[in-house]
Amino acid sequence: MTALAPQSTHHVSKEVILQASEVTMKFGGLVAVDGVNLTVHAGEIVGLIGPNGAGKTTFFNCLTGMYKPTTGRVEFNGAILPPKPREVVVAGMARTFQNIRLFPNMTALENVMVGRYCRTTSGPVTSIVHGPKFRREEQETRARAAELLEYVGLGHQGASLARNLPYGDQRRLEIARALATDPKLLLLDEPTAGMNPQETREAEELVFRIRDSGLAIVVIEHDMKFIFNLCDRVLCLVRGKTLIEGTATEVQSDPRVIEAYIGSPKTKEAPDA
Repeated sequence: MTALAPQSTHHVSKEVILQASEVTMKFGGLVAVDGVNLTVHAGEIVGLIGPNGAGKTTFFNCLTGMYKPTTGRVEFNGAILPPKPREVVVAGMARTFQNIRLFPNMTALENVMVGRYCRTTSGPVTSIVHGPKFRREEQETRARAAELLEYVGLGHQGASLARNLPYGDQRRLEIARALATDPKLLLLDEPTAGMNPQETREAEELVFRIRDSGLAIVVIEHDMKFIFNLCDRVLCLVRGKTLIEGTATEVQSDPRVIEAYIGSPKTKEAPDA
């Protein structure tokens, strides 16, 4: 792997926002994640890498409430969250997905508004009759969604159906929807998958802007140049276990990481977990 110098220097807070301790996830006899630890500080970008089958997405699912870890614990802002994705989002953790999960027949603006509804408080009655509180919150939600579309570079696409957007724009739209939940921690699962080099550079700039706004970010990505330019720290998983955690320089120069990706003639990688 070619050595790459991180392009951003900034202060990382000592405040711990996420603490995953000895997280293990088993599916029957398969151990997909095996005793993984991860600490994320406020204002930090952490990369999660590993070959296919390493357990990266499964670990993400444990962090975000989609899976309840078989053993171990996940603390967010000092509290253990229940394995319920909506409650995790309300607490301040948002994510995107490896396979884009937009509402294809809704507009870009409407997709972002959906993310915002976890912060509204109108009850069912006032929502049905479109009372004053509902109308006020709906107006505020629409305005905030428009701001976020502008922020991610899609200000001109608000009226476009999500399914009609180019692939790279769909990725950015998913980020805008996640940001609409007002998160403190953003988890991005392969945000540059399928992007061309220009789109990847734009995605990198966007992630830096999000970090500079005060959010902590955890990123799964196979593009090593993207990861090593972006991240303060990188955690490498292999077969569900931590191989190494350190700075971009430390991780990319570790021969075990190179071997994990290149493998040996006898090595066969399983589908990603």
